[in-house]
Formats: sequence, C-alpha cells, structure tokens
Amino acid sequence: MSEKKIIPLDSNTFPERNKANHNDELLLVNKRLAEQIEVRKKRAAELIIANKELAFQNKEKEKRAAELVVANTELAYQNQEKEDRAAELVIANHELAFQNKEKEKRADELSVANSELIFQNKEKEKRAAELVVANTELAYQNQEKEDRAVELVIANHELAFQNKEKEKRADELSIANSELIFQNKEKEKRAAELVVANTELAYQNQEKEDRASELVIANKELTFQNKEKEKRAAELVIANTELAYQNQEKEDRASELVIANKELTFQNKEKEKRAAELVIANMELEYQNNEKEDRAAELLIANAELTFQNNEKEKRAAELVIANTELAYQNQEKEDRASELVIANKELTFQNKEKEKRAAELVIANMELEYQNNEKEDRAAELLIANTELTFQNNEKEKRAAELILANNELEAFTYISSHHLQEPLRKIQVFSDRILTDEHHNLTEKGKYYFERVEVSASHMQALINDLLNYSRTSVTEKKFENVSLNEIIINVLDNLKEEIKLRNAIIEISGDCKAYVISSQFEQLVHNLLSNSLKFSKKGESPRIAIKSIYTKPKTKNLPSSADYCHLTISDNGIGFDAQFESRVFEMFQQLNNKADYKGTGIGLAIVKKIVENHNGIIKATGKLGQGAKFDIYIPVV
Repeated sequence: MSEKKIIPLDSNTFPERNKANHNDELLLVNKRLAEQIEVRKKRAAELIIANKELAFQNKEKEKRAAELVVANTELAYQNQEKEDRAAELVIANHELAFQNKEKEKRADELSVANSELIFQNKEKEKRAAELVVANTELAYQNQEKEDRAVELVIANHELAFQNKEKEKRADELSIANSELIFQNKEKEKRAAELVVANTELAYQNQEKEDRASELVIANKELTFQNKEKEKRAAELVIANTELAYQNQEKEDRASELVIANKELTFQNKEKEKRAAELVIANMELEYQNNEKEDRAAELLIANAELTFQNNEKEKRAAELVIANTELAYQNQEKEDRASELVIANKELTFQNKEKEKRAAELVIANMELEYQNNEKEDRAAELLIANTELTFQNNEKEKRAAELILANNELEAFTYISSHHLQEPLRKIQVFSDRILTDEHHNLTEKGKYYFERVEVSASHMQALINDLLNYSRTSVTEKKFENVSLNEIIINVLDNLKEEIKLRNAIIEISGDCKAYVISSQFEQLVHNLLSNSLKFSKKGESPRIAIKSIYTKPKTKNLPSSADYCHLTISDNGIGFDAQFESRVFEMFQQLNNKADYKGTGIGLAIVKKIVENHNGIIKATGKLGQGAKFDIYIPVV
C-alpha cells in the first residue's frame, strides 16, 4: 500500500505558525501544571480519607477479634454437630445396607422379568419389521412424496409419544435422583458449613493482612507520586524558566507533602505500634487460638480420624451411594423396563390395534391415493394452463418494461434538451440585469439595486441548478465507455482542478492505496470532484479540512453486493461538520439539502449524481456521518 500526502502550502513559508505552535505548547504546559496541582490537592484529600479509612479499619479489626471469639464458640458447637451427624451417618449406612439387600432381591426378580420382556420385544420388533417392509412396499408402489411425508409425520407422532413416555421415565428417574442428591446435599451442606466457618476465619485473617499490605501499598504510592511530582517539576523547569518559581512552590508543597508523609509515616508507626499491640493481643489470641488450635488440633486429629473414618464412611457411603445409585438406577431401569414392558405390552397391543387400523387406513389411503393421483393429474393440467397464463403475463411485463425503458430514455432526453433550452433565456436575464446594473446604476434606488442583485443571485443559482441537471442527465444519456484506469490518476486530476480552493482553505489531502478498475473516466472524475467539493464546502470554520482518500481491493462481505467478483473499495472521509446519522439514506436524494442554504450554497443534486454514477458502474455507495465529527463515503466498484 502506498501513501501519498498532498499538503497545499509549504510550511517553511509560515515561520509565524511555529511561534503559534510554541505558544500553544506553553498553554498546554500551563494547563498540565494546573491539572497536576489539582491532582496533588486530590491526593492530599485522598490521604485524609485514607487516614479515616485506617481508623475505620482498626475498629473493624476489633470487631473481627470479637467475631473470632464468637466463631470459636460456633466451631465447638459445629464439631459437636459433626459428631452427631457422624452417628447419624452410621445409622444411615446400616439402613442403606439393608435397603441394598432388598434391592438386590428385587433386581434378581426384575432380571428374570427383563429376559422375558426382551424376548417379547424381539418378537414385536420382528413383527414391526415385517410391517415396515409391507409399508415400504406400499410406499414404493405409491411413489408419492406426500405419502412418505404423511408416514414420516405419523412416525414423528409415534416418536414424540415414545419420547414423552421416555421423558416421563426420565422425570421419574430425575425425581429419585433429586431425592438422593438432596440427601447428599444436606450432608454436603453440613460439611460445607464447617468449611465456611474455617474460610471465614481465614478470610478475616487475610483481610487484616490485606489491609496492612494496602497501607504499605498506599505509602509506596505516595512515595512514587512524590517521585513523579519531582520528575514533572524537573521537566517543567526545562520546558519553561518562568515556571521555575511555580515549580519551587510546588517543590515546597511537595516538601510539605513529604512532611505530611512523615507525619503519616509517624502516624503509621503509631498505627504499627498499635498494630504491634494488636499483634501482641493477636499473639495472645493466637496463644489462646493455639490452645484452641491445639484443642482444635486434637479435635482435628479426632476430627481427622473422624473425617478419615467419615471419609472412609463417606467413601463407603459414596461407594454405597454409587452402588445404591447404580442399584437404584438398575432398580429404576428394571422398574422402568418392567414399566416399559408393561407399557410396551400395552403399546404393542395398542400398536397391533393401530396396525390393524393402519392396514384398514392403508386400504383407505390407497383409495385416497388413487383419488389424489387423479387430483394431481387435474392439478397438473391446471398448472399447464397457469404456466401458459404466466408466460403470457411475463411477455406482457417484458413489453411494459421495454415501454418503460423507452419512456425513461425519452424523459432523460427531454431533461437534457429542456435544460439546454433553459440556458438561453437565463443567459439573457443575466446579461440584461448586468447591463442595467452597469449602465443604469446611477438611476436606480438602493432598493432597486438590491432587487437586481437578488435577481443576479437567483439567476446564478438557476444556472448552477441547470448545470447540475445537465450533469445528472449526462450520466444516463452519454455513451458508457469503460476503461481499465488507475483511480489515483483520476483523483490527482481532480485535485489539480481544485488546487486553488484547496490552497484557499488550507486543506490537507491524504491518499493511500491504489486500485485499477473498469470505469467511465469522465463520470468517475465527476464523482470524485463532487465528493471532494462537498468535503471542502462543509468543512468546520477556523479548522483546516483534512480529507483522507483510500482505495483497496476487497471481497464482497454483504448481501447487497450483486456478484462474487473482486471489488475496489474507495473511501473518502473528512473532518467537517458531518450530518445526523438518521439522514444517511436521504443525502443521495435529489434536491436534498440538510444544512442552511445561506451558510452552505448548493443545489442538492451533487450526491444524486454521485449515486447515479455508482449505479452506472454496478457498484454500491454508502454514507455515514456524525454531527461535528465529519462524513465518510464508502464506494464499491467491480474490478471487472
């Protein structure tokens, strides 16, 4: 990708601009100094807030120390609860063992029943297969897609019925599992409550350490900020000697901040002493906690043994749960299979009845098929008649389309010719009004002069309007001679034509990329000219227009692009006044002017011409913009 910048005027010819830039830099430095002073004030306020937070945190620590005492009592209570729950688990295990034996007995009984049901299912499947074969033979004989669709619908209904049955069974299993899961969750909740209590203690200790680390980080940040302030002060001394006094003041303030920091460090030391006292108190608490921990360790050892035993029990319970779940699953499966077999038997009896019904229905269906075949033949005959009518209608539409094309060509020719005929009386109006203003200027009153000036303005506006209409009509009337041209060559020609206006507005044009495409050179030059003229015209007052022109090859990514060929994507964007996003589709309409006519003169046809040219090239144009942030035009032109 090649980039090319066109700068309208040599920067060496304006030494005053460098001074202005230097003054602007000084203003920016002053603003930054003011911002830094505000930042320092904010940081001083933040230090006060930090001290308040430290006092609040100390109170929180005292509260948490009291909460630890309460938590220890809760732990003792929870350990007792664990022992009670462990005893309950032992009783539950005995009950599970008894239930498992009962389930094994039922499993053996269900296995016998399952073998019988499997044999019956195989017989039913054979019969079902025979029926399927018979149905396929009938379907083959019928050879009608609609019948197969009907059979599929029936099969889907049967599958839906079976799926509903399976979902019911799955729901029953899920209920049984949810009951088991609920019991396991209750056990896990009790274990989790102990874990939560321990995590709360660890969390509170971690909070104390985090707050101490936060104080350390806050002090480091203060020292880092002081260093940053000194660096910025040094940079400001280099940038501007006049600001040295202010920097000195800032250094004094920095030293005051250092004193404040020392006071803060003193307070922090006091806080550290208090923290040390708290540490001593914590050590005493830790000693008590150690005692408690020793007891807790003993309890933990006992708990570990209990947990080991509980783990063993839980493992066994888990194994029992898994075995029970498997047994329950197997029992449920057996029960499900038994119930499925019962349901299957019912279904088979139902299906047998249904098959008998279907056999009768097939007879009726065959009769209906014959009737439908006759109907289809009748419809086929009707379709032939309808097709002949459609071909007649299409021929009529083609005739009307040809008539419309002729009418459009006549309208375009009429526009072209009428605009030429309008030029003559308009030129006479301009000539005679100019003669009156020059020859009879002394005989006219001020109001008469004003009226004639308004006539000249209206005539010039009419001239521009006729010229734009001529350009619009030429886009359809002129011969469409496509050439493989570099778009950058066309863009450079347009910039050469607009160089006076570019210099006048001190505009900066940036060109990047280069595409070659088959275009109508004269029309595409008109397109680029209209878009660049708009960017220059709708630039912000007091700001240099900056226009970026970019052309790259791309693949179509939207459904709007008509083919799968490569495209040349031309983008023209500016930093002008822009337009509201709601008018993105209206900007290409004829005589649409979104801005005040007094401030921005125009006819409202320029962008309509641009769209017409893009359509002549089988391309797409899209406009996007925001008020005060410029406008952007994306044009996609096929390369071939």
